[in-house]
Amino acid sequence: MATKHIWQSLAQDSGLFMCHIKKTFILLLTVAFLLSAVAYVFDFSFETTQRFSQAWLNKIMNQTHYKVIKSTSANRTQKDVLAPLPNQQIQPRGTAIYHHVAHPSNYHFILDEPDKCKQDPFLVFMVPVAPHQLDARNAIRKHTWGNESSVQGKAVLTLFLVGLTGGAEAQQQLEEESRQHRDLVQSNFVDSYFNLTIKTMVIMDWLATRCPQAAYAMKVDSDMYINLENMMTLLLSPNTPRQNYITGYLMWDRPVIRDKNSKWYVAEELYPEPKYPTYLLGMGYVFSNDLPEKIVEASKEVKPFNIEDAYVGACLKLLGVAPSSPPDPSQFRAYLGQYNREDFLRVITTILGSPQQLRDIWKDVKRPT
Repeated sequence: MATKHIWQSLAQDSGLFMCHIKKTFILLLTVAFLLSAVAYVFDFSFETTQRFSQAWLNKIMNQTHYKVIKSTSANRTQKDVLAPLPNQQIQPRGTAIYHHVAHPSNYHFILDEPDKCKQDPFLVFMVPVAPHQLDARNAIRKHTWGNESSVQGKAVLTLFLVGLTGGAEAQQQLEEESRQHRDLVQSNFVDSYFNLTIKTMVIMDWLATRCPQAAYAMKVDSDMYINLENMMTLLLSPNTPRQNYITGYLMWDRPVIRDKNSKWYVAEELYPEPKYPTYLLGMGYVFSNDLPEKIVEASKEVKPFNIEDAYVGACLKLLGVAPSSPPDPSQFRAYLGQYNREDFLRVITTILGSPQQLRDIWKDVKRPT
């Protein structure tokens, strides 16, 4: 009987033990299921958020094409490469750079002023500027040289060219600025230093297609001072050509930078020659307005590279157009140093340090004497 009782007790304990095992197993299965569900939901939410954050950019870039240019440039940052199109990814830095084809037919205008030149301006200033640089635009359009509509009896016009803003809120602000001032042109390329060649070619395309009736145009950076009186005196001179003319700060025999750590690095596959053809420094050059259409056409044959002013020089070389030295080369200056009013009364262009400096100098130069 004792033996029977022992076996009955062991059987009961074994049953209880198996019951505990079953409960524990069910609990572990439940926890595993819940963890899997959480991971799935998180992954779905992350992917959905990514898709939503790029939806606006992809929508306005869906007509854009690019080539992949191999590079190991060490100083390229994420902001200097182009955003991917749908179903395409950016390679890690140091493996590839996404570079749009420079010919402007690869892009379209998001903001445009197609009727801006109906009044037949004599001179059009085209200012490439970053979307966020509102203060620079306001300093030009409201307080200084961009606020002038007539110089020596000739109509002048100023417009700003920007690329993509990188976000819906910034885009809305830019569109509101456009409605207020009617002087913004925007195209669907990523606005970055690496894409200045694209920016310049889009400027040329706008001039060729929207404003061919202008006599002259100037590509001028947003940090530049321009003496409009001296500029107009140059263009109205009987010795200034009306066709195939471009002048500014000339660059001769400039070597191509092959140092991959340099901001101005250009790979041999993009530009194989050891030196650039003669070109005009990109801070500001003025040209007869027959050239934009010709430069755009030449860009079909000239492989794009990322030094925009030298690229324009390469297009001019193909066209057989030699940049002209200005009658007084000292009027196109990079820097003037310490402010002297007389210096600013003599020059045509020079680089300044800030929008506020432009305002202050303009006010002083224009004061009655």
